[in-house]
Amino acid sequence: MNAPIFPLPGPEATPIVNGLSVDVEDWFQVGAFENVIARGEWDSIKTRVEDNVYRVIDLFAAADVRATFFTLGWVAQRHPEMIRRIVAGGHEIASHGYDHARVFTFTRREFAEDIRKARSILEDCAGVAVTGYRAPSFSIDQRTPWAFAELAEQDYAYSSSVAPVVHDHYGWPEAPRFAFRPLPWSSLVELPVTTAILGGRRVAAGGGGFFRVLPYAFSRWAIRQVNREEGRPAVFYFHPWEVDPDQPRVPHAPMRSRLRHYTGLSRMADKLSDLVREFRWGRMDVIAHREAMRAGELMPLELSAEVAGAVSGELAR
Repeated sequence: MNAPIFPLPGPEATPIVNGLSVDVEDWFQVGAFENVIARGEWDSIKTRVEDNVYRVIDLFAAADVRATFFTLGWVAQRHPEMIRRIVAGGHEIASHGYDHARVFTFTRREFAEDIRKARSILEDCAGVAVTGYRAPSFSIDQRTPWAFAELAEQDYAYSSSVAPVVHDHYGWPEAPRFAFRPLPWSSLVELPVTTAILGGRRVAAGGGGFFRVLPYAFSRWAIRQVNREEGRPAVFYFHPWEVDPDQPRVPHAPMRSRLRHYTGLSRMADKLSDLVREFRWGRMDVIAHREAMRAGELMPLELSAEVAGAVSGELAR
């Protein structure tokens, strides 16, 4: 019999608690459709996010796990009771920005207003403080390191906005794979989405479309590699629309976008159920606090001279 493609390491003495997160946006707000469904159309489209979030909450409750819901301010404005249900379930509410605009489309001043507006809405709905942020489409990268300075100035405790891989929609491949300090003068911690090492190369392994499309064995192998070989927590994410196989189709979207968005929807809930039972999971604020306790060990972000100069210029304004 051939050896498995993704061999399983031996058992560990004390399983590591991994970060479990949900990027709360509706099916029509995703990057795959941003060029075919305009923001001006959003209010005319029937939302499905509330029912999908309740399915996710029930799935987590059945496994007795808590998670972080990175939520758009636009969604929270229209579904305040959903936000209260998330908090009542013991989960963390964190910011995903206001309307899923990528960070590199903003100036720093526009970014500051976006995260301020989204946080205000979320806190009004939830009745709790919001201390975490995730950029839409992991869009903090080498073009926007000033975003960390703005998050720190607005007293965010952590961000989970970097994908340290090469990807056509996002990615900062030079960034550290695990928690790091973006700013030497701030306690802000960045928790990058998980990558694994396969054939000497970094590969995306933190959820989303990769989890839906690839065999479950890949995610199991990747998380165990990170936990057992690296001794670090994984950071996993998905979206509420990914547990909704009956969502509307967008026939005029590019074929590549449709394949990315719709593949594996019917299997997603079952795969998630397996995942949340097989590993230990917790809220992202808890993971960030634990990583911050190792602050002396965390890697600082090393910027190229060109990027460092741009950051200094932004901070001097």
